[in-house]
Amino acid sequence: MANYTGLPAPSPEQGLNRYMQEIRKFPFLEPEQEYMLAKRWADDGDTDAAHQLVTSHLRLAAKIAMGYRGYGLPTSEVISEANVGLMQAVKKFDPEKGFRLATYAMWWIRASIQEYVLRSWSMVKLGTTSGQKKLFFNLRKAKNRIGALEEGDLRPENVAKIASDLNVTESEVISMNRRMSGGDASLNAVVSADGEGATQWQDWLEDESADQAGDYEAKDELDTRRELLAEAMGVLNDREKDILVQRRLQDKPVTLEDLSGQYDVSRERIRQIEVRAFEKLQERMRALADEKGLLETA
Repeated sequence: MANYTGLPAPSPEQGLNRYMQEIRKFPFLEPEQEYMLAKRWADDGDTDAAHQLVTSHLRLAAKIAMGYRGYGLPTSEVISEANVGLMQAVKKFDPEKGFRLATYAMWWIRASIQEYVLRSWSMVKLGTTSGQKKLFFNLRKAKNRIGALEEGDLRPENVAKIASDLNVTESEVISMNRRMSGGDASLNAVVSADGEGATQWQDWLEDESADQAGDYEAKDELDTRRELLAEAMGVLNDREKDILVQRRLQDKPVTLEDLSGQYDVSRERIRQIEVRAFEKLQERMRALADEKGLLETA
């Protein structure tokens, strides 16, 4: 894989506004430029070419990441996960397929973010969407394995094969394939032009936080986790709750140093309170999930 140590990395200390300003310095690529850079990376392992491909799409990754602001996770970390997905897309991108990198990369970016969201909320393992998660992350691979590369609906025999291989229902395969196939319109289509250059669809990506998790039926699970979290927070005292919220449930986490000043205790004591509060929250959420019959039994 290319060396991406030169990439600007979002961080709470740096500030998101500054990061967004930095990535705007990287220009979008013309189709011919993108193709030649992708060929140099694919054929010659040219890391400079890979770096240009990544940096030219950092705005795309950031805009998709902003659609996940509603899950109580630090935006800087979500953007970092989006960048990981972008790098994986560049690594596997084949310019001979005829698609632009943006169109190909958006699936890798979303998958990386969604996996991070689910990992971050996995204080309790709920059993309602494991098949859907497996289907989302493996459908394209399964289609490639059996040569089902056609656009649109899958053939009945291919639906049956994939459903059997992934241990899901045929209706789930059909539904997921339609959702994933429906998003391949080019993100590089120009929608307007002015003195500062052409505007592409990827510049106008909307905040789709209400719908994006629905790509693989994860919204219900996340909603359930939120309800459990809100109820479980009652197990914490006011100080524990405040520290946990400021450290783990804000876009810009407060530093241990700042909290130690607020509570007039050491940084290490703040860290201990945070860890213990999180453990208490886990235990309470697990107990609530068990009471409601939501725990995964497999």
